[in-house]
Amino acid sequence: MIRRYGQPPQSGQHYTRRPGVYAILPRAGQLLLTYQGDPHFEIQLPGGGIDPGEHPLTALHREVFEETGWRIAAPRRLGAFRRFTYMPEYDLWAEKLCHIYLARPVRPHGPPTEPGHIPLWLSPQDAAAELYNAGDADFVAKTLL
Repeated sequence: MIRRYGQPPQSGQHYTRRPGVYAILPRAGQLLLTYQGDPHFEIQLPGGGIDPGEHPLTALHREVFEETGWRIAAPRRLGAFRRFTYMPEYDLWAEKLCHIYLARPVRPHGPPTEPGHIPLWLSPQDAAAELYNAGDADFVAKTLL
């Protein structure tokens, strides 16, 4: 059974399943994260949805690059969790199935290509406290603290 974080599903609300991949990216005692502005205004693990027909590792590399401008290496799957949420940018109620990976940020290749994202570095302790999503924070705490 996959652990759920956040609010339980609302009775009578239809949710679309959205599989996604997200990365814990440690380097020199810090974690590479992303701050997403409008409409979320939150600190997140870099990552996002897996496109139809896309391999999860391909999606992970693409999403991290889009949100941080960094290339990554040696991804290793740690586990998964789910959460039920409204995604305003898609006007969609989603059951997000979040696959979490540990990877190594190799080098930056420029600014993020996805609008509204800003890369930032925090200590693992600060990341666990500041990450918006409780599932992300729990994986960081269990992996690095």
